[in-house]
Amino acid sequence: LSKSKIVFALWTMLSDSYALDRTKHKAYKICRKVEAGMNKVILMGRLTRDPEVRYSQGESATAVARYTLAVDRRFNRNNEDNSADFIQCVAFGRAGEFAEKYFRKGTKVLVTGRIQTGSYTNRDGVKVYTTDVVVEDQEFAESKNSNAGNDGGYTGGRASQPQEAGDGFMNIPDGIDEELPFN
Repeated sequence: LSKSKIVFALWTMLSDSYALDRTKHKAYKICRKVEAGMNKVILMGRLTRDPEVRYSQGESATAVARYTLAVDRRFNRNNEDNSADFIQCVAFGRAGEFAEKYFRKGTKVLVTGRIQTGSYTNRDGVKVYTTDVVVEDQEFAESKNSNAGNDGGYTGGRASQPQEAGDGFMNIPDGIDEELPFN
């Protein structure tokens, strides 16, 4: 199938009728993004260690948090034990500051973002190729209590993670209102 046939099929599935104004219809806009190309990643996994955070230089220093997610594979080859992929993630700005404050080794998180590739030459003069997920959104995938046995609980030294209320929802820590990426 060609790309235009796929987009047309998506359009017909998502639209209610052809009488709609195609330029304003949400389904049409989604199809146009698919036609132009899409780079979207959704991951759920556990941090392999605490995030490594650095700040950019200059007048307005920006947080850059790097962490690795261990993402379980759905299928095992040759009846192996559980296997995982280790995905490098990088979060900028407020998302990086959030990761620094609240993410710890073992924390299960849900990350959405995009794949970005790059390269650099190391000290030995060898060109190294990189693939990272640039984080656009990140959130906890389970309550603090459910990951305490996986070395994901608070260990001291920095701000505490949100705690679960009696109604099954997590309480938002005091002072985080200014740091949330939404209003």
